[in-house]
Amino acid sequence: MQCASPSLGAIADLSWIAGRRRKRRSVHIVAMAMAMGSASSSSAAAAAAEVKLWGGRFQQRTTNAVESFSESVSYDKKLYKEDLAGSCAHAVMLAKQGLMSEEDRDAILKGIAEIEARIESGNFTWRSDREDVHMNVEAALTDLIGEPAKKLHTARSRNDQVATDVRLWCRNAIDNLVKKIIALQIALVQLALDNEGLVVPGYTHLQRAQPILLQHLLLAYVEQLERDAGRLKDCRCRINFSPLGSCALAGTGLPIDRFMTAEALGFTAPLRNSVDAVSDRDFLIEFLAANSIIAVHLSRIGEEWVLWASEEFGFLIPSDAVSTGSSIMPQKKNPDPMELVRGKSARVIGDLMTVLVLCKGLPQAYNRDLQEDKEPLFDSVETIGTVLEVTTEFSQNVTFNRKRISASLSAGHLDATTMADYLVNKGIPFRTSHDIVGKAVALAISKDVELSKLTLEELRSINPVFEDDVYEYLGVENAVKRFQSYGSTGASCVKEQLQYWCEKLKLV
Repeated sequence: MQCASPSLGAIADLSWIAGRRRKRRSVHIVAMAMAMGSASSSSAAAAAAEVKLWGGRFQQRTTNAVESFSESVSYDKKLYKEDLAGSCAHAVMLAKQGLMSEEDRDAILKGIAEIEARIESGNFTWRSDREDVHMNVEAALTDLIGEPAKKLHTARSRNDQVATDVRLWCRNAIDNLVKKIIALQIALVQLALDNEGLVVPGYTHLQRAQPILLQHLLLAYVEQLERDAGRLKDCRCRINFSPLGSCALAGTGLPIDRFMTAEALGFTAPLRNSVDAVSDRDFLIEFLAANSIIAVHLSRIGEEWVLWASEEFGFLIPSDAVSTGSSIMPQKKNPDPMELVRGKSARVIGDLMTVLVLCKGLPQAYNRDLQEDKEPLFDSVETIGTVLEVTTEFSQNVTFNRKRISASLSAGHLDATTMADYLVNKGIPFRTSHDIVGKAVALAISKDVELSKLTLEELRSINPVFEDDVYEYLGVENAVKRFQSYGSTGASCVKEQLQYWCEKLKLV
């Protein structure tokens, strides 16, 4: 059958249609090529994206949002020294227990040393896609030495690994804080030695109470700091137990030696219960509570010294080196460091509250929530360390205005309680003595004089028991001399306290 030839018009039409189809095919081919290129690019990106060390059962990669939200390496890289130390101890133990060869152990130890050198020289790349300090180190070790690195995580989970790292870090942090507390104690004792015999008003309810030696007041701070150091040391004892080898929560069926790694890392012993070992953070709460009490003590020093530096008191003069000025008032000289010491206590207490609330609703055993314990921990330790250093420096750069302090001692009838002691020595019951002295104070106020300025006749008008020897008890200098109980503000008692602290802090 013969086909009819197409007309020129038809050919033209067919050519146009064919051209259009060719154009469409071309566009389609380009689109396909672009799609294939995009897919190829995605595949390349997917290939370039590192497979997670835990990624065996996963079919999809983590989204960027989740990866960014979940990473902790941006802050937990502070733990790198502890992480490397734990890995070294673990590798040595695994080799001894026959769970890796000595050759693999030596390759791991050499690789860890190389990674530490890179970190400390600033040549280590911390990758957020590797999530945390542990996975960054392990992946880098695998890149460096290959297959042997894959044996390092035998009988270990990140759960016991991070608990071990944090305990090691806290242990070192406590040792450093105790040193800083001792430095502040030394500064305060030296300040006391420089101000022998200076009597200041003692306050209760922020009202004039009794005269005390400035040395006695400064040593009160030293005593509080000593208890602070004691709390940290006690906390360190409870911190110093090893979670390593507890694995995720249940321990392991492999023949590891947890006592060996505990000893290698300087721990007292392994923690007895693997669930407890990986899940509890009471040691952190205790540490942050101890820091909070330090912060409160330092805040009280800050408050007192800020008041004493004010024009209304004028007792304390900070040097220019530890003071700041005002952007608008040329005359101002502010004790800003101690104001910030007072203010930063809120931050440290807030860190404690964060971890308390973080832990309060967690079921056993480990939960990812506990990742959030590190930033408040690091902040608390850094803040307390800085506050201790600044308070020490401030203490070394202040003087006390003896003239202003001396002029202030006449107000407030600071010797009233000593007068009551005088009456007790005369055989009058203390409650009766209290009443008699109260009337004497009222009389002195009405006459606008000190108790020591009341005449003997005026005193006897209140009660005939008064004799000339009452004046040996009156006046702040006489009053201070009368204190004799252990721990009191009497000169001999304070001398004993100073001698104790000078010997303890090796200032003699």
